[in-house]
Amino acid sequence: MAKIKLPVYLQSGSAHPEEQIAIGAGFLKKLKLPLREPVTLRFGSARREVRITQSSQASLRMSPQLAASLSISHGTKLCVSYHAASRTLHIGPLIGVLMSRVYTHAPDRPFGAMTAFCAELTEACRLHGGAAYFFTPNDIGGEASTVQGWALSEGRWVKSSFPCPNVMYNRVTSRKLENKPQVQQFMRELKTRYGSVAFNEKYLDKTEVFQALRKEKGVHAYLPESYLFKNFAMLKTMCKKYNTVFLKPITGSLGKGIIRITSQPEGGGYQCSFSSLAGVKRQHYPTLTQLFQTISGKMKQRRYQIQQGLRLMETGGRPVDFRALVQKNGEGEWAVTSVVARVAASNTFVSNLARGGTLSPVSEAVARSNLPSGVRTGVNTKLRTAALSIAKSVDATIDGHFAELGVDLAVDAAGRVWLLEVNSKPSKEDNTPSGDSKIRPSVKQVVLYSQHAWGK
Repeated sequence: MAKIKLPVYLQSGSAHPEEQIAIGAGFLKKLKLPLREPVTLRFGSARREVRITQSSQASLRMSPQLAASLSISHGTKLCVSYHAASRTLHIGPLIGVLMSRVYTHAPDRPFGAMTAFCAELTEACRLHGGAAYFFTPNDIGGEASTVQGWALSEGRWVKSSFPCPNVMYNRVTSRKLENKPQVQQFMRELKTRYGSVAFNEKYLDKTEVFQALRKEKGVHAYLPESYLFKNFAMLKTMCKKYNTVFLKPITGSLGKGIIRITSQPEGGGYQCSFSSLAGVKRQHYPTLTQLFQTISGKMKQRRYQIQQGLRLMETGGRPVDFRALVQKNGEGEWAVTSVVARVAASNTFVSNLARGGTLSPVSEAVARSNLPSGVRTGVNTKLRTAALSIAKSVDATIDGHFAELGVDLAVDAAGRVWLLEVNSKPSKEDNTPSGDSKIRPSVKQVVLYSQHAWGK
């Protein structure tokens, strides 16, 4: 099945009535399109019966009325393919990005800090082929074949009605919103009724990831000892085995709620460090029993993962970890888009940017680190190899469609790579900056993968 990319131009007049579209002669031949016979034009969930005529220009021309009914803007570049068996002309992909919320009081920044990313994705579609709109859980409902959403048009964010997308990219950053019945029903409808693709359709929790990866021999070497926390006996066993252990909320993010427990030398008790939005609070306990009595209330309120503590590589006395962004490319294959080092702020043990952490190129962080010179060489390669293997294993063992994963890794003092966690909603600020390019590779990859998923 041939697929080409064409800009859509709007042209009024009797030569281009609403039910006709015009395509350049060379593309008519390549696509093997029938002339002046009825075919179905499909864009997302929308279908229109049209007749195809020949144009002298390398474009796809349609009437303003037809374009308006499909919510297609003048100049939009779309991929075009023809299915002869069903006599259907497909144009797209139409990408719908599910966002957490919209700020209606800020017309220039309707998605807050994510607005720049939305604009960047829109531009990537313009350059590489596709159309994107952005919507929230509150916009789902009513007629099942359309969605109310926002699109960037001539520098302005405009709300309109759109067909259901060919590809839905889930960027909701709240489990509560993601699990709303209307959101789950919408994703089911997309797949079953329209044959659409929804990727990164759910959050991952830490226990789910580690339990699944334990089944994959190829990634065993990257896994610190880690379990769903159950009781005091488990805490006692892990603290006896390791000088430092971590308790992490299995549904946590941004480093919130992490507890670090460190055994003090020569019977000096235990230091407990609590990570919160306000910083790190430290308390000392003479015995593990007293420590557990203090934290047991937290353990009852939410589920935690207990994990072996690691002696991380440091830069200037600050721990360093690494975020690898791994995405499916235009061929549907996993590839590492970027790896960056994240240096923790002073007096904390979490490196998240929300906690004051800073980004650094891997090579610079390694060069400034306390790693022995003999193990510095090859760290970047080892990180990329680990991230790629872990992403493939998550995709193979966990239910759900994933096309983008943030893989958080650590390097210990001996140069060994360890997995910290896998995030199915990686931050759009955590990957390599765009430099001189207007479009970051990570954003371009979303469009290329959407084209692949749509064309399957």
